[in-house]
Parts: sequence; C-alpha cells; structure tokens
Amino acid sequence: MPVVVPSGVTVDVVAGQVSASGPKGKLSVSLHPAVIVAKDGTTLNVSVNGTGRSERSLHGLYRSLVNNAVVGVHTGFEKRLELNGVGYQVQLKGKNLELSVGYSKPVVFEVPAGITVTLPDNTHLVVAGVDKQAVGQFAAKVRASRVPDPYKAKGVKYAGEFIRRKAGKAFGAGAK
Repeated sequence: MPVVVPSGVTVDVVAGQVSASGPKGKLSVSLHPAVIVAKDGTTLNVSVNGTGRSERSLHGLYRSLVNNAVVGVHTGFEKRLELNGVGYQVQLKGKNLELSVGYSKPVVFEVPAGITVTLPDNTHLVVAGVDKQAVGQFAAKVRASRVPDPYKAKGVKYAGEFIRRKAGKAFGAGAK
C-alpha cells in the first residue's frame, strides 16, 4: 500500500533516510538496510529485499513509520487526557506540567522538546506534536502517574477510555 504525500509536504529519500517537512515541522526516519523507499510523484512505495518473515515484518513496520512521519508533519498527532477524582487538577508552569493527583506532593513532568501541552480546563489536557511515538510516550508517562483504579475510577485516563468497574467488598452474613 503506497504512502500518499499530501500537498504542502515535501519528502526527500536519501541513502537510508526519509526526511519529511511540512507545515507542522520536520521529521526523519532512518531505514533498515533491507528496506527500499521509492518516490513516485505524490506517493512513496516501500519495499524490501527478500521474502522471509523478518523482511515482511520490516516492510510493515517501515511503511507505518514513513506514513506516520508524513501525517505528523501535515496534521500532527494528539492525545487527550482527563483527570477524575476529587481535588485532582493539572497546571502548566513554564515548561513543567504539574499534576495534583492525591499524593502528598504534586507530580511534576518536564515537557519534552517538540511536544506542546494545552489545558482546556484544570482537569483536561491535550498532548500534541508531530512525532507520534513521542506524543504517545509522554501521554503514557502522564497517565502512569495515577492509573485509574477499577473501584472508584479515580486517576488519569485517556479521553473516551472505558474503565471497567469492580464491585467493592460485600457484607457477608455470619462473618466473624
């Protein structure tokens, strides 16, 4: 399946490196020696040398990496997170993201370069950037600061994520 390059995005394929630049920024992907990327007008064709299992897996991996680079520099990626719990809130102080999520001290994260964090209100945050892996990794680190528990569903969760609730302890008749 070819990678379609939208208008406004320029892609350069040079000796084991695919570089994409667009309105959101620049990204480059280093290629495995078995992977070949050919530019054909407004499409990129990814192929591999060989037909073994490892070559087939490399084909799918690098096709996705090149596609994510092209989409990232054109539209970007974002992850939305929500804080659920009494008194849970988030603040942005300079380059630091500060979460109050029920611990004695706030949890502080330094926002990495290339990532932007916006706060629609004090219980929601949007992590955005051109690199899909970096956006997902930072969002996962923020979520890991207080994973939602299955009993009260308090914690940091992705927007639209369903937390399966568990029943708490039930009173048993005749318990000693």
